[in-house]
Order: sequence, then C-alpha cells, then structure tokens
Amino acid sequence: MSAVHNNLPHSNEEYGTKEYWDQRYSQESDNASYDWFKSYADVADIIRELIPDKTARILMLGCGNSTLSEDMYEDGYKNIVNTDYSGILIEKMRQRHHKVRPEMEWHEMDIRNLILDSDSFDVAIDKGTMDAMMTTKGDVWEPPQEVIDNCNREVDEVLRVLRKPGGVFVYLTFGQPHFRRRYLSRPGTTLEIRELGEAFHYYMYILKT
Repeated sequence: MSAVHNNLPHSNEEYGTKEYWDQRYSQESDNASYDWFKSYADVADIIRELIPDKTARILMLGCGNSTLSEDMYEDGYKNIVNTDYSGILIEKMRQRHHKVRPEMEWHEMDIRNLILDSDSFDVAIDKGTMDAMMTTKGDVWEPPQEVIDNCNREVDEVLRVLRKPGGVFVYLTFGQPHFRRRYLSRPGTTLEIRELGEAFHYYMYILKT
C-alpha cells in the first residue's frame, strides 16, 4: 500500500494523463497490483450471470495492474484482450502473465481509439477507466466539453467493437446514474443499472446491444 501512496498524483487531474500512469507504473515493482474498488470476488456472481459462456471474447478497457483479468482467467474466462494506454504497464503485464496465462492478450491502446475490428467482441468491461477521464476540473453537473467528448468517444468505440446483437458493456464505477447515464443511453441498446455495496455504493451499468 505504501508504494501506491508514494505514487499518488499532486492533483486529481493527473489521473487523466498518460504521463502520470507511465511514471507511476515505471516506479512500481513488476509484481505490483492495485484495484480501485470491488475485487472480482465481489462481483463474480454477477459476471457469471452476465457472461454465462466462458469462451466469450472479452475486452478489458484500461486494465491497469488490477487482478480482475487474472481472476476472471482463473475462473475459466480465457479469451481476454487487455488494453491500456501505458505501454510501460502493458509490457510489465505481458511479462507477468505470458507463461502462466498464455491465452490472454496485452495491447497498448487508447480506449478512445481502439485499433480493433468492429463486431469482434462479446463483452467489454470498464472498471473505473472512464472515471479517470472525468478528473478534469469543472462543474460535475456541467462537465467540460473535453470530458463529454472523451467519454462519448469511449462508448462509441465500445459499441463499434461489440457484436450486434448480443454484445454487453459492463461499466463498474462509483459514479451515480445522474452523472453517467448521459454517456450510456444510446439508440438501439438497453441500459440496466445495479447498485452495489452497503455503506458506500458503487454502480454497475450494463449496456446491451
């Protein structure tokens, strides 16, 4: 935990920059991991419900060094493509997992511009990545245009690469529906919102094509 504290940004805005994450990951040990909220164990039952087919092709958006992918892999989901815009992080994760979890893929990629084929994934998962793009200063009720554009671009790209019909976008966040629904309400899709947790609530947005 101390390593994480040593790498905290000077301001929340830095969470939305590639430079911060490259620097942070370069300073962390090769086996470091961190989950912002909710481990796989906390949401495994819901994930199994939403993704009953263990052979589904799954896209992890902004994977970081979370253990979510490896935990899902150990639960039988072998076909996972992990993306993050920090090349330093991706290389570390590739080296960590290539022998013990050879089916998983690791790619340096920006979620706003996915270099992936259209209609090629069954599931996409975002666990707090969109949140990092919302750290720009401004009114949370009326976010800056940059934030709106970035979040819409992510969802546009996710919907492009998901198979239609039958694709599922799972977004796990602390963001309340008022602040997130605007990006996820899209024509030709259905949106379900589940509230998780007790003392402190998280939300799982489930967008289906």
